[in-house]
Amino acid sequence: MNDKRALLNHFLAALAYRTQKALRDAPADFGWFTPPADVRSPKELVRHMTSVLGYARTYFVGGHYWPEALKRLDDEVSRFHKMLQDLSEHLVNETPLRDGMTEEQLLQGPFSDAMTHAGQLAMLRRFAGSPVAPENFIVAEINANHLGPDQSTPNAPDKVWPESPKDWEPPSQ
Repeated sequence: MNDKRALLNHFLAALAYRTQKALRDAPADFGWFTPPADVRSPKELVRHMTSVLGYARTYFVGGHYWPEALKRLDDEVSRFHKMLQDLSEHLVNETPLRDGMTEEQLLQGPFSDAMTHAGQLAMLRRFAGSPVAPENFIVAEINANHLGPDQSTPNAPDKVWPESPKDWEPPSQ
């Protein structure tokens, strides 16, 4: 695999990690949390993330991709991770890109769009009253071969979190 594709593959793994960080230990009803001002719910955001990555996949396989809404957040998350794995296989197998698409355009377009939405999921957790603890992502255990929902826990969670919930305790390390 060339360097550009290896970096894109690592980016997909970072996306898997950050998405699961935002979803880990979320309240059972988080998928249906309704933020104000016509903002997408968490379930709708994950579907959209899958959609933009499916759009990216069309540059490997052709066609169109528009996923139907699934009933549960868990189902949307499962489909999202399958899409990450499918894209990774195209990168690893050096599937040619179509229609003049470049690796750089995949990164600046759909891949970055999906990462933006991972951050929105974390923000919605805070709005829903269940904030996500901060961590140093530089030392996170991110493996380009690990794109599923079972991501590692933080290696370096922040010990100080001034705006933490009242019941939060600093990690013991």
